[in-house]
Amino acid sequence: MTMWQPDPTALRRPAYLSLADQIARAISDGRLQPGERLATHRHMAETLELSVQTVSRAYEELIRRGLISGETGRGTFIRAPQREPVPPYIPERLSEVIDLSILKPVVCETRHIDAMKAALHELADDLPHSAVLSFRPNTLFARHRRVAQSWLREHCGVEATPGTIHLTNGATSGMTIALMAAAPPGSTVVTEAVGHHTLVPLAAYLGLRLRGVAIDAEGVIPEALDEACSEGDVRALFVMPNPINATASLMGEARRAGIVEVARRHGLQIIENDVLAPLLSERLPPLAALAPERTLYVTTFTKCVMPGLRSGYLVVPDRLGPGVANRSLVTSWMATGLIAELAARWVENGTAADLVRWQNEAIRGRQAIAAELLAGIPHKAHPEGLHVWLPLGEGRSEEEFVSHARLQGVAIAPGASFAIGGAAEGGMDRQPAVRISVGSTTPEQLRDGLKIVVNLLQGEPEPVLLAM
Repeated sequence: MTMWQPDPTALRRPAYLSLADQIARAISDGRLQPGERLATHRHMAETLELSVQTVSRAYEELIRRGLISGETGRGTFIRAPQREPVPPYIPERLSEVIDLSILKPVVCETRHIDAMKAALHELADDLPHSAVLSFRPNTLFARHRRVAQSWLREHCGVEATPGTIHLTNGATSGMTIALMAAAPPGSTVVTEAVGHHTLVPLAAYLGLRLRGVAIDAEGVIPEALDEACSEGDVRALFVMPNPINATASLMGEARRAGIVEVARRHGLQIIENDVLAPLLSERLPPLAALAPERTLYVTTFTKCVMPGLRSGYLVVPDRLGPGVANRSLVTSWMATGLIAELAARWVENGTAADLVRWQNEAIRGRQAIAAELLAGIPHKAHPEGLHVWLPLGEGRSEEEFVSHARLQGVAIAPGASFAIGGAAEGGMDRQPAVRISVGSTTPEQLRDGLKIVVNLLQGEPEPVLLAM
């Protein structure tokens, strides 16, 4: 039995989360080592003058976080540190693999490369000195914020003043800054039970607790969000209302209003990842339009214009402006001036809008291929979305299905990569599924890859056998 004991005077309500946090901190700073055994539920309860149920909930929370494990008949032990999470996509593209695992827009090399070459030539002939010499974000980006204001209004449905717009190096940069500003270390962020695959490690690196809440065909269920907020120190909701989310769900207008009502009642900040908005022909009002006083809105050019245009916008309430500026400084100092200048010029001269229109048509074509080959097979997709969410049905293992596909030359993403712990039983996160990107290959490769996936799905489940 370990000699370390929690401090009963430091417990706060809810007691189970406070106790779990104490144990987690002891693990983090080395006072509890992998393999050490914790006190039994009853002994811990008697020592701290808590109910056995409260201690059991604390241990369950630590199991959910992957910090401890219970072994029947032996006790509860500190787990060894887990390995870094594996991304859902293959790390490098191999010539013999049809890569449907990575989420990216359609690329026409001639069109996109020619557009970038022309922009670079123009920039070389008319280079603003500030783009390479300025060291002060406010000085450098005054014009860029005015340009962003028009893009956000016309292509995202967000009304913003220049002072509330912060330039970022894409959505991941915007997400990181928004999380740091919206939720202090140790607090809880809630999100879709099947959510953003980088959110789990990002929250861990920032010292945040991440909890998934139950979803349905429209995304987060307001009642589930309300329940989660009533059970702990929840500070923020990270949500993707448009079908860039893993399950390709589109949140309806009434659902959006319901989410905003819960957020206001509990004082939640909302972090809205809306990188797909410019591609949608018919956009519903974003949460940032319904609740501008509490929404941190993230968008980027990477998913809708060009993968290499790693520039984006983060729109925040006025009161969070100073904190967001500080967190921008400590994470990247400021957005990259040259890339921000390219993005601004493409907004001004219409190139960005033209490429969005081209992307919309290209994606519609890819989704038509997917709809044809998946006809009669239950799946979720949006005609202007970048992927398909394909449930596998009962009795199938995601890991084995993905492995079978990979052995036949197709890379797809397992649904487990997007699962967020803590959701209520029975949610969509409990159904085995895979995510299939429609924009990452040529139309011919997409068709060939989907045929292989369909054949696997229609066959009998088989274990993967490896030659020895």
